[in-house]
Amino acid sequence: MALISLEDLDGLDDEQLDDDITDNPEPMEDDEQQRLFTHWQAVASTHQVSIPQEMTGPIQEMTHRNRTQEREQVPFISISRHEKLGELMFEERMYPAGKWACVTKAEKLYEQSISMGFMKLMKFICKENSVGRYLGMTVPIVNIIKMIEDSKGFEKDVLTAYYLPAEFQANPPQPTDPDITILQREAIRVITRTFFGTTTEETIMPQINLLWELLGPSDQVQRSSYMVAVYENPGVSCRRNEIWFIRRDP
Repeated sequence: MALISLEDLDGLDDEQLDDDITDNPEPMEDDEQQRLFTHWQAVASTHQVSIPQEMTGPIQEMTHRNRTQEREQVPFISISRHEKLGELMFEERMYPAGKWACVTKAEKLYEQSISMGFMKLMKFICKENSVGRYLGMTVPIVNIIKMIEDSKGFEKDVLTAYYLPAEFQANPPQPTDPDITILQREAIRVITRTFFGTTTEETIMPQINLLWELLGPSDQVQRSSYMVAVYENPGVSCRRNEIWFIRRDP
């Protein structure tokens, strides 16, 4: 699965791409590589981002690997689930301390920042690291946003984070890109709610407001920053995402 925080591409879904992507470990033919690259470029254009030609290799690598290997779930403990008429409204979870590869971008639009940030992480995952190998995909990719003072919009700086697979937690590979930093992040307790579709500033703000309505007034949750967790690839028309509220005290 080619996981990236980009909008869905109309008219071209995962199944159509899978028809053209072989499970054979041999390199793709040039026309297949170009079709895959064109797909990603079209998706990126919806976020006003252009994918450089140098991304052809990582796109091919991740597409093949994510079809033949399991994605590793970021570990967590479910603390409580809150339902109404059988529907899950929100869930409280504890994520343990761990090492994450992080990059911060400050583009004009939120969606540009997360797209540019993940492209850098994608190259790190696909061999641009000190061990020179594909590291494996973990989900979700998490984007950390900070609110401007009036709480009606986001600050430009957006941190995009990739949880290192379990085999690399003790001895993390080092990135060749100086913009990527390996951070030991402390345990975090979050309140999460699932939503589906695209992840832009316009779609995220209503999700933040909705979760506040469900929670009601609370001084136990941060209002200055939130997280957006992304699980699906851009070919999925109804992508799964989560908004995470951060508890002040784990």
